[in-house]
Amino acid sequence: MAPLSRVHEGGSTISNLVHQFWSQTIDGLTIGAIYALVALGYTMVYGVLRLINFAHSEVFMLGTFGALVAAHFMGLNGVGSTHHGLGLLLILVGCALVAMAYSGATAVVLERIAYRPLRKRGASRLAALISAIGASLFLQEAVSAWRGNIRWRALHLGHLPVFPNLPLVSAKRDADQFPRILTKSTWFHVFDGQVRNDKVLIFVAAIFMMVVLDQIVRRTRLGRGIRAVAQDPETATLMGVDIDRVITLTFLLGGIMAGAAGFLYVLYIENTSYIVGFVLGIKAFTAAVLGGIGNLRGALVGGLLLGLVENYGAAVLGTQWKDPIAFAVLLAVLMARPTGLLGEALAKARA
Repeated sequence: MAPLSRVHEGGSTISNLVHQFWSQTIDGLTIGAIYALVALGYTMVYGVLRLINFAHSEVFMLGTFGALVAAHFMGLNGVGSTHHGLGLLLILVGCALVAMAYSGATAVVLERIAYRPLRKRGASRLAALISAIGASLFLQEAVSAWRGNIRWRALHLGHLPVFPNLPLVSAKRDADQFPRILTKSTWFHVFDGQVRNDKVLIFVAAIFMMVVLDQIVRRTRLGRGIRAVAQDPETATLMGVDIDRVITLTFLLGGIMAGAAGFLYVLYIENTSYIVGFVLGIKAFTAAVLGGIGNLRGALVGGLLLGLVENYGAAVLGTQWKDPIAFAVLLAVLMARPTGLLGEALAKARA
């Protein structure tokens, strides 16, 4: 009887996937687009420096807080604060720009403080990896202390002019609620899957930004410099390429993409915390490896595929298996095809 019960149980879980296929597909593409945006930072830095920037997850995390700071500055408190028309557009653009500024600035500072001194001294990749992990932990704890200090001041002083709507009582390691600035409504259906306006916005915005970045790398002078440094740094220097400038701008572009992802994430999930980047960062790294780390288009493919795989797996095995499925994908790719689906291509791209 036991085998029969297992068969029945397995059939039930497969039927869950069949019944939820389109809704899981829509959700998978939505979160996968966010993974892909973050993965771009990993893949660009690796393509140029052969460095895994594990602090990039905190660059994304600071983007979520940049959006939160912008929302609070504009007086949004999450209660009946949804807007429409031009007002909504200005709020969305404002939060996105601040998030990208936070993440872009953080990425540039990381490069100058955590990586450039080691590169100038010819340090090993292991030293750079240790520096990345240290920077990641530092940023996590710094943001935790920063948010805790803000709440303490709000609680004991009774007000904080810059953040008039900040919740007064909360432990410093609690999640921060992001105000709902967009009324979430169903625009259309794909069979039995509901497509909400926020999911459309996230997917379209992510694809647009990835296309813009791809064109920058392939068609601009900066892009030629990035490809030259990725292919042969010594020859690029002899040809007059300023390697330090190219590397700084590479970190900046990756940070801007992570900041955009941070804004789209809080728009979708509506909360953030000082450790929000940890698991999502590993998943974005998995997406970069899956698509082919060093390949910009591979980051897009890997992100979307990972979002779909973990959502399909969650429908079959349960939501508690979503994270293990993503990490299993990472292990499988590293063992079966370390170069990913599309392979490394940043150094080989041509305008």
